[in-house]
Amino acid sequence: MNIRHLSRRRFIGSSAVAAAGTLLLPKTTFAHSFFGIADKPNSVVGGVLIGVTTYSYRDMKNVTAEDMLQYCLQNNLSGVELRGDAAELSAGAPKHEAGQSGADFNKAMAQWRATVSMDVFKQIGKKFKDAGVQIYAYKPVVFGDHNTDDEINYAFNAGKALGANHCNCEMPESDAQTKRIGDIAAKHKMRIGYHAHTQATPTLWDTAMSQSEYNCINLDIGHYVAGNNPSLVDFILKNHERITSMHIKDRKVNNGPNTEWGQGDTPIKEVLLLMKKNHYKFPATIELEYKIPAGSDDVKEVTKCREFAAAILSA
Repeated sequence: MNIRHLSRRRFIGSSAVAAAGTLLLPKTTFAHSFFGIADKPNSVVGGVLIGVTTYSYRDMKNVTAEDMLQYCLQNNLSGVELRGDAAELSAGAPKHEAGQSGADFNKAMAQWRATVSMDVFKQIGKKFKDAGVQIYAYKPVVFGDHNTDDEINYAFNAGKALGANHCNCEMPESDAQTKRIGDIAAKHKMRIGYHAHTQATPTLWDTAMSQSEYNCINLDIGHYVAGNNPSLVDFILKNHERITSMHIKDRKVNNGPNTEWGQGDTPIKEVLLLMKKNHYKFPATIELEYKIPAGSDDVKEVTKCREFAAAILSA
């Protein structure tokens, strides 16, 4: 039990008995037994939803979708970009067997994705929703040139079943691929956000966005700054209507390293305050990529990032 969770419980009085109860009982047990209500997270601060990509928990030992939900709850986060690895593991995807070639495994995954029932994804989505966590984005690794149309269709169908309003993927290398994805996205009437690293420029997404109204931007502000681009704030002001969700991290310029928040060159404060001032509806997604300090772990560091963002947005 992390002591910071005490601040988000609605205490009736401040009795020593109640305080002791919160320390001794598990979070959910205490909430239900003492108040008779669910203890759901809330990470909307100043009108901005602070979320997290489950990639941030990649070094944790437990990696199913259910595990990711528990990490979100520990971090008091009510929104998430669910990555495909965790969702597909919980949905029963085939495992990469010892000695199995990569090509054979990819073929098996393609067949599974083309036939898997969306009911299993609906069940996963319900678990998150019932716990108070919105899956706003789904990011499976199925948008490459080698992936079939059935796999891309699967991504949008599974995203909808999970409750997401968009999918995200890495920026394709070819205009032909963004055209292909955009055409499929249009059939599903669901947006796709393309994520770039330091290859990002102010015009990187222009062709893709011209190809389809459903081709959009999953903006990573740390990578954008590390690529020595001009004003990040100006880019957001110009393109905010086409941003699906935004990855928040801190990096140094000149392709510099990821840093703990507040120690790099990324204007996190200015970006968050812009989102708050202009009432942008896309989430601010924590993406933990800096080196974890000794004695800490992914969940503890995501807590630091959440508190960093919340302090800015609540001021």
